[in-house]
Amino acid sequence: MSFKTAEQYEESLRKLNFKVYLQGELVENCVDHPIIRPSMNSVKMTYELAQDPQYEELMTATSHLTGKKINRFCHLHQSADDLVKKVKMQRLLGQKTAACFQRCVGMDAINAVDSVTFEMDKKLGTTYHERFTKFLLQMQEEDWTVDGAMTDPKGDRGLSPSKQVDPDLFVHIVEKREDGIVICGAKAHQTGAINSHMILVMPTIAMVKEDADYAVSFVAPADAEGIFYIYGRQSCDTRKLEGGDIDVGNKQFGGHEALMVFDHVFIPWENVFMCGEYEFSGALVERFAGYHRQSYGGCKVGVGDVLIGAAALAADYNGAARASHVKDKLIEMMHLNETLYACGIACSAEGHKTASGNYIIDLLLANVCKQNVTRFPYEIARLAEDIAGGLMVTMPSEKDLHHPEIGKVVEKYFRGVNSVSTEHRLRVLRLIENITLGTAAVGYRTESMHGAGSPQAQRIMIARQGNIEQKKELAKVIAGISKK
Repeated sequence: MSFKTAEQYEESLRKLNFKVYLQGELVENCVDHPIIRPSMNSVKMTYELAQDPQYEELMTATSHLTGKKINRFCHLHQSADDLVKKVKMQRLLGQKTAACFQRCVGMDAINAVDSVTFEMDKKLGTTYHERFTKFLLQMQEEDWTVDGAMTDPKGDRGLSPSKQVDPDLFVHIVEKREDGIVICGAKAHQTGAINSHMILVMPTIAMVKEDADYAVSFVAPADAEGIFYIYGRQSCDTRKLEGGDIDVGNKQFGGHEALMVFDHVFIPWENVFMCGEYEFSGALVERFAGYHRQSYGGCKVGVGDVLIGAAALAADYNGAARASHVKDKLIEMMHLNETLYACGIACSAEGHKTASGNYIIDLLLANVCKQNVTRFPYEIARLAEDIAGGLMVTMPSEKDLHHPEIGKVVEKYFRGVNSVSTEHRLRVLRLIENITLGTAAVGYRTESMHGAGSPQAQRIMIARQGNIEQKKELAKVIAGISKK
């Protein structure tokens, strides 16, 4: 197959038997549920654009395993150019959806697992990389959406996995059998899990010998027996149940997160890529985090493009576009957004080959990229809210706008520039609200802070990789303290 169409992707999800709880009820149909459906549409866009010739260079790649053309989300990066194209692809999808399109986490996971399993086999004589390569071949052939699962609930942050009162607060092995292992635990904040075909699990932190049962990586079908999900709430999410399309801000696209629970899930040995090799857990976490921090230099920028455009439209519709301070705020928004993009491109262009042959970003620059992402989208959002004005959060509902009696009153008093309809003005303000305060704010704001690791996690990596001792030596030479 190698490529799924958007329609084939949707149909493939309908064949899966997910067990999902949403607002206290078991969901019968995940694909068509009004709260979940927009997130599926975002993933669907990754399949749709891959079929479009004008986006072929960004959305597709050539498999190093088969030589076939495949969706880039199933690709192992083979050059720095691949890394750059990844960021450009993510910006494009952010522009097309103004939401989280969810497949990045799986792409980042396969690239991290590839190089780490290769190095494990070389040192330990295991066969994990061979197993992983067989999975990757099938992933590419079936064009699977894979959910990379790293973050555990963690419980008491002051205790290691093996010291937790409840052992299930980190995913762990509860039984080893001749034919495989049995897993218990949970993964939290799982982006796009219910829109995925497969789940690729990785350890969440660097571990020591006592945590060996928690140093586990494997792949499982997203609807495997023993896996169930509790769907996460998002701000303003029940607006999707109201049947309108203005108040939701972005009716077609969205994202989702869920708690993924493993209740004695059996994993056959051929799907196990780490089983107690705790000394390699840190490398896997570091590489996945690095790839995912790079990703934010693309996806958040694409959503930022939409938000900046919406703010500029709001200024037009409010009659304030000529004001110098509005122009200056839009310039600042673009400056911040392009700085994020520059970091994403820079860490990609400075990428290098790993022992397994795939390419990894410059980890220092990737962490600088994500550190900026923890700040700049918040300022872009603040400026968008500033330009939009208070009406963004005080305007009446679309039902009032369309009401046979008070609709004319809404039309009259909420019009800005006379040449622009009141409805269009309200629509663009709702879009800004959606990205800055509504359902899309999960991906654009809070995920910018905590996704791919908290701000402190990036600062630790920057301190570790910034090579301060080399900088001291450079200063000593210039100051005449030492000669080199």
